[in-house]
Amino acid sequence: MYLMRMYSQDLKHATKIHIIRPEPIGRIAMRLTRYTDYAMRVLLYVGAQDKERLSQISEISRTYGISQNHLMKVVNDLVNAGYLESVRGRFGGIRLARPAAEINVGAVVRHTEEGFDLVDCGSCIIAPACGLTGALAEALTAFLKVLDGYSLADLSAQRANLAALFGTPEISEG
Repeated sequence: MYLMRMYSQDLKHATKIHIIRPEPIGRIAMRLTRYTDYAMRVLLYVGAQDKERLSQISEISRTYGISQNHLMKVVNDLVNAGYLESVRGRFGGIRLARPAAEINVGAVVRHTEEGFDLVDCGSCIIAPACGLTGALAEALTAFLKVLDGYSLADLSAQRANLAALFGTPEISEG
């Protein structure tokens, strides 16, 4: 959550606005790959648009400041997996292949992550007797279970706000 500090009574007449990022409470070791991050960003971008609007990779690249080449690989994978639909041609682009409510975040993460080994236990001499292996497996299961509880529709519930932040045309809610 971001907080805003205003130097006036209301936003309309504010003279200065500072965005304050909350201090992190420790570092969380579990990380997703950049590939998964980009996949989720693409889905959020496309999911914030009107259903029929085609988004171009170049506009997504500019919006996020991500290499077009990287995004092309991610988008191709998401198209092949059935999350996105690609329309070729001069006025082509991408859009969701199915409703956002049918795109499960946990499924996307499982698809885009190469492996979930939090620690390489295979080369460790104490692996057969180590309790950490089971604890990490349990943590990973819990992590994925939480993601399974969310759809792209849940993550993009504030479509109008997302579209405004992306600088894309106004959308009709629904």
